[in-house]
Amino acid sequence: METYIKTFDELSKKELYEIIRARTEVFVVEQNCPYQELDNLDSLCCHVYFKENGVISAYLRIVPPGVRFREVSLGRIFTASSFRGKGLGLKIVEKGIKTAEKIYGKCPIRIAAQKYARGFYEQLGFVKSSDEFDEDGIVHIEMIRTQ
Repeated sequence: METYIKTFDELSKKELYEIIRARTEVFVVEQNCPYQELDNLDSLCCHVYFKENGVISAYLRIVPPGVRFREVSLGRIFTASSFRGKGLGLKIVEKGIKTAEKIYGKCPIRIAAQKYARGFYEQLGFVKSSDEFDEDGIVHIEMIRTQ
């Protein structure tokens, strides 16, 4: 498994294409959720992902504070379907947290999590910080990690 941590400007066209394709596969096709995948935030973010055998296996982006939330946030977090069950979700979020802390120092990190994943994020120190809300037809909650 190879780990990549890149700003938008460091991504090649091929890498950006692979990221958008993988995110669309998970969030639009697999979850049957038509939404605007390209949201004008990628150019501001740090992109963290794993590749196995040349394929993106897990991904997230680190969104700077003041862009989506007041705090730094992690978003578009996924493990590709053919790589699930190997603990990559936990590893990619841990890598995202460490990378965010390296860039911004120890600081709170906020996420908008799909409600069903609450227990997963609680394992990583996130706690529920909002009521449930609908985002693109899927129930979400905000969670924050202050440790």
